[in-house]
Amino acid sequence: MNPVARPWMRIRREAAAIRNAVRGAPRRTVVIESVLAGLVMVCSLVPVPLIPPAHPLPVALVGVWAALIVPARRRYPTFAILGCMPVVAGENVWATVVVPCVVWSAVRRITSARRAWTAVGASAVGAVVLSIAAQSRSGLPTLPYLVTGAGLAALFVLLPALSGRVLGHRRPLKGLLRERNAYLEQARFLTDEAARMEERARIAAEMHDLLGHRIGLISVHAGALQLAAERHAPPLAPQAELLHTTAGTAMDELRGILGILRHQSGEDIGERGTRESLSALVEDSRNAGTDVELHWNAPELTEVDARTRQAVHRVTREGLTNALKHAPGAPVRVTYQDEGETVVVAVLNDSPPKPRSPGAGNRSGLVGLHERVSLLGGTLHAGPRPEGGFALSARIPVRPNVQPAYATWPKPLSDGAGSRPPLSTEVLTWPRIVGGGCAALLVLLPTIGGAIALLIMAVLQ
Repeated sequence: MNPVARPWMRIRREAAAIRNAVRGAPRRTVVIESVLAGLVMVCSLVPVPLIPPAHPLPVALVGVWAALIVPARRRYPTFAILGCMPVVAGENVWATVVVPCVVWSAVRRITSARRAWTAVGASAVGAVVLSIAAQSRSGLPTLPYLVTGAGLAALFVLLPALSGRVLGHRRPLKGLLRERNAYLEQARFLTDEAARMEERARIAAEMHDLLGHRIGLISVHAGALQLAAERHAPPLAPQAELLHTTAGTAMDELRGILGILRHQSGEDIGERGTRESLSALVEDSRNAGTDVELHWNAPELTEVDARTRQAVHRVTREGLTNALKHAPGAPVRVTYQDEGETVVVAVLNDSPPKPRSPGAGNRSGLVGLHERVSLLGGTLHAGPRPEGGFALSARIPVRPNVQPAYATWPKPLSDGAGSRPPLSTEVLTWPRIVGGGCAALLVLLPTIGGAIALLIMAVLQ
């Protein structure tokens, strides 16, 4: 390949890479960089006709160059630092003020400290050399001029670079601190989960030893009562059979609850909350002597979340149980309504034929229902009806947007955060990180003061 064509090919490759980087960058970043470059160009060129310099063309070119190195600091930070040399040595004071910002931002993007300080030193020395060369055209530079050039290089290149390196070293420390916090948070989560599982296992053992034994005895005696009723009192046989069946169902549900307490997996609700399951609850209440009707105003629960179906089943069962206990003989109506994003289930009973004194219940069932429905993002209403009787209704989202109880770690930790032991607190603390940021800002105070003084002198001239 022709040696002359090689630089041209490299320039074309770099141009294509820059074009792809701009296309792949976030829109917000592209807009911000474009606005910043435009502002720098305007601020550098507008004062030229207002305060005409001795050499207008070089001053205008320096302003355009300053606008170009502003976006270049992202992809080519080393080149941007070296590109500040003609800006510092030039006569465009308005463009010179941009140099500290470019150096401060570019030096933070250079990983190698040696490379960063090499570029900064070369830029500072090059700015002084260019200033001497520019002044040599009208004679040898004087000592005050040399001191001024060195001071500008120190204020506008060295000090911003020092501040940028401090903040650049602070950034990975912040990342490590977040990693350490993630590790501790995960450790706390796992500790709490282990304690929760231990307590759930203990509760399961107590329930199995106490309730399991009692319900087993009830089932055995209910079976014996059913056989005796079939022989000696046939009219009571259906009630005895219902008692036996209910005891067996209670034992099955107790086993399911023990399985939930002993294992992390969720409850297998099967076909609960469907039309068939609600019809079965209604049929059981009819067998117990209650006049119950089911009004189903929805398609089948094919796309309804399992937790919603479970809540529907529990609300219906609680409402039928309360109606049987507190309003025996009163007609009961169970309604199910599909409203698109929510489902509404209600159990309504009329006043009992014979007035009854308030029961001795503690409303624990309603409290548990309210907690269950609230966790799903729904609402529960329970209270007397104006025309007499009682109403229990719940409005539940079809697809609750909540995490299931006893979920695993809520979010993955990126880049292995939380998988390694944390650094020592003597090395990594928030006061050290904040102190590093404050020190970096203090370093910039002379630069800010020098830039303000330079602008004031330019305006006064």
